[in-house]
Amino acid sequence: MSVHPAFTVAFVPGVTPDKWVRRWADRHPDRPLRVRQVEVPEQLDVVRDGHASMAFVRDLSRPDDLHLIPLYEEVPVAVVHHEHPAAAFDEIDLDDLVDEPLFLDPDIPAWRDLAPDLTGGSRPTLPPMTLRQAVETVGAGTGVVVTVLSVARLHQRKDVVAVPLLGLPGSAVGLAWRRADDDDRLETFVGIVRGRTERSSRGEGAAAAPEQPPAKPEPRRSSARTSSPARTGRSGRSGRSRRR
Repeated sequence: MSVHPAFTVAFVPGVTPDKWVRRWADRHPDRPLRVRQVEVPEQLDVVRDGHASMAFVRDLSRPDDLHLIPLYEEVPVAVVHHEHPAAAFDEIDLDDLVDEPLFLDPDIPAWRDLAPDLTGGSRPTLPPMTLRQAVETVGAGTGVVVTVLSVARLHQRKDVVAVPLLGLPGSAVGLAWRRADDDDRLETFVGIVRGRTERSSRGEGAAAAPEQPPAKPEPRRSSARTSSPARTGRSGRSGRSRRR
């Protein structure tokens, strides 16, 4: 039996490739697959330089040298102190945080152009810090961190709560690989990620995979306009609001 060299798939923090890795191992035990976490600034470079065969990325800029298929869209959240008024609600609007010092996750490409407007002007500011430090600062009772739910879960603490946030675009996650590569494992992995069964046809090449828009998250309830700092209560049955 021939043994293939390892096939490496990279992923950025917050993305969880475990289920696809397990399916690969179940279907292709003789074809090793390795995974490695990379930081967002290097997400495309590890594919270009050959350190990874494919990568789950948050950059959907569609560079000429890479194939990139959108997979799904992540939900923006505001990470607030557990005693913050917003912590009691299903969702809040970005406008509800107008007087709060904001830390906008710099690793979400969809928000980079918005950063000057969201964190500048007369809004109180936080000093430069890492995302982890920013969450710790929120836990101490100062500021609000804006990131996506999957990343917020990586920094989960007892003294903070992640609340879905309206008013920001979602962050899309996609799968990237080199256009110049000719490896049937690329096609096979794309099929696994897209839910192709083991018996389904493999005639469609990975390079020809259609680049569909990312799947949208389930629509969330609209926030009710009120004079309170946060605009929607935690909804129960029959539209009644309830707190945590």
